[in-house]
Amino acid sequence: RYNPPAMTNENAQTSRRPTWRVIGAAIIIALVLAGLLALDLNNRGRIWTLFWQTTGEEDPIAQIRGMLQWTGNFTRQMPRTQPITPINHTNVNPFGINTFLEQEVEPAKREQQVRMIADVGFGWIRQEFPWEDIEIHGRGDFEDRRNDLDGDGEIDAISAWDKYDNIVDLAEQYGLRMQVRLSNPPEWTHSNPDIGDFAPPDDLQDYVNFAVTVAERYKGRIHHYQIWNEPNIFPEWGNQDVSPEGYTELLCRTYDALKAVDPEIVVISGALAPTVSLTRRNLNDFIFLQLMYQAGAGDCFDILSMQGYGLNSGPTDRRMRITTVNYARNLYIRDQMIANGDAHKPIWISEAAWNPVPDPDEVADINARYNFGQVTEEQAARFMPIGYQRMLEEWPWVGVMNYWFFKRATDFEANQSFYYFRMVEPDFTPLPVFDTMREYLNTMTPTLYQGVHQADDWAITLPDDAESVMVDDAQFGDAMLTHEVTFIAHGTDVLIRWRGAGELQITPSPNPLPVHREGEMVPASQWRLTKIASSRTAQAHTIHITADEPFILDSVTVLNRSTENQIAFALPLVLVVGLVAGFLGNTLRIRLRG
Repeated sequence: RYNPPAMTNENAQTSRRPTWRVIGAAIIIALVLAGLLALDLNNRGRIWTLFWQTTGEEDPIAQIRGMLQWTGNFTRQMPRTQPITPINHTNVNPFGINTFLEQEVEPAKREQQVRMIADVGFGWIRQEFPWEDIEIHGRGDFEDRRNDLDGDGEIDAISAWDKYDNIVDLAEQYGLRMQVRLSNPPEWTHSNPDIGDFAPPDDLQDYVNFAVTVAERYKGRIHHYQIWNEPNIFPEWGNQDVSPEGYTELLCRTYDALKAVDPEIVVISGALAPTVSLTRRNLNDFIFLQLMYQAGAGDCFDILSMQGYGLNSGPTDRRMRITTVNYARNLYIRDQMIANGDAHKPIWISEAAWNPVPDPDEVADINARYNFGQVTEEQAARFMPIGYQRMLEEWPWVGVMNYWFFKRATDFEANQSFYYFRMVEPDFTPLPVFDTMREYLNTMTPTLYQGVHQADDWAITLPDDAESVMVDDAQFGDAMLTHEVTFIAHGTDVLIRWRGAGELQITPSPNPLPVHREGEMVPASQWRLTKIASSRTAQAHTIHITADEPFILDSVTVLNRSTENQIAFALPLVLVVGLVAGFLGNTLRIRLRG
């Protein structure tokens, strides 16, 4: 039996030296890497940029914490979004803003607001038509008898419609489309004054009748109506428990009545407020929506609305957790809509912004100061264009996002945290976000990003004689009959769904592809899905299509397969490198042994 010699102290020390050397070297390497990381983060280098694009955080410590939280995405099921799905009501100009034009007493100030909004480049205004300001004194009474207008000591009666007629006229004059929010019941609709100003009426038919009256008055001029606002939180449903079933009844009855007035009316559900609360007065938006679906709400809206506040992190925050509210919360709502059979419906974001509420040493006594998070004026101005751009590039299911908000008539609410979302001061002095949004909207190029886009999308240019035609098997119900189309698409692959008797002449850039092989016979009534541009990485493709005779364009599909293409390209290279490294390593080992 073999007994190895005992290890002496000298041998033991010698055997430990390599271990300590390795540990020491590892510590030194770790310190060097930590120093380089700190240097990069403090100087906003490449790693800082990567962390910012992942977490939406700008402070280095918050970035490191955010990256650790982001890794949790890999331990949870991520929301389904089905981006390559034809989604209705996403073909419109996506830029909207909330207004309170009804608060301006002077018509000239209303016009100044609308003129400035159009100058910034917005395409929509989301404007409330407060029920309490129109049907003021009683059922069917649309006369305003609240004020002495000429100072003679007598109340002067005027039409409550005058102000709203003026608002609609101004929107049309300056080329703005309207989303009209119908909410805020008058006192006479409640028998119990303690129920709260925002509670639904005792008789829901009173609200339905009001909505019908507004729709009939502006038939053909206003097409988008939003039914209520934030029904899942206090006090928007009054001094009572919120009720998904009660709101669904209100929504469905109003939906049917508005469609009877004009089938072209588009009904928007009341914006869901993001909250993780599970109380009877403030109910989590996911739970509230699911209970709405179970009550039959899926048949009662064309567009689902929610809020899109960034709160304490920026627009690039990609941390996904249902108990955390951030800018990307709409992905969970999208997943929920898919689960309930509404993948074809869009989300419109009613309110989105970051709040530069001042610190206590700047403005004292602000109620609920940090309820909406806190950023600087510079951050609020910088974040909003980035937020809009992310929406365009990544969320094809979002149709319109409305900035919250343009201005209030006075500063009497300066003690409320929400007041500081404003884009301009009550005296029309622009704040930094006004300038950044104007620059963004006036310099951007309308572009199609990932998704299935309707032929009359706002980013597609068609000739004046292009005609909308109803086609039974069109993806959106109707398509465009045209002889020419131009657009820019950003992605790896661009496809068109079209049909016609002739051939198309397509000039894609930068990579032309054959579109129609000579001698190919395809019936004019058969849809063709034709790839017209392709690239390995996502890039802008400028497409111009012409034809000798009119053809029907149904949709444009843009794909972004950059990740898949890069993996497919890299795998063979990795295998080759691995084989070469293995061969060299084996050769070196043989020589050392020799």
